[in-house]
Amino acid sequence: MDCKKRLFKVLVWAGAAVAAVLAYAALVRGLGYGIPCVFHALTGLLCPGCGVTRMGTCLLQGDILGAFFQNPVVFVLLPAAGAVALIHLTRYVKTGERKTPKWEERCWITLAAVLVLWGVARNVALMA
Repeated sequence: MDCKKRLFKVLVWAGAAVAAVLAYAALVRGLGYGIPCVFHALTGLLCPGCGVTRMGTCLLQGDILGAFFQNPVVFVLLPAAGAVALIHLTRYVKTGERKTPKWEERCWITLAAVLVLWGVARNVALMA
């Protein structure tokens, strides 16, 4: 597959993802609530992602500070995750290489570890 076909493939997937996010945002805005957190429903604890729907709706309304306070760790990690994903996709479009280099794996593992620590810390703080 050549570079143009890979770019088209990435853009189609990205467009589908953006369309799904915007459709979900419209649904949330229309209904006033989003998909409930299964982890929270089962345990009563906040998962690392609790507040992301509210954060996204704040971002769509241009309320940056409100978005930050809905889930500050995810808010801060999103640009880093986006940058790593963009680097990965750029490499795929240019070369067709799908293998993830070690540094990129370490980035994803670090981001996941920070989310897990955030999930623990936010619940410890609620219990204190």
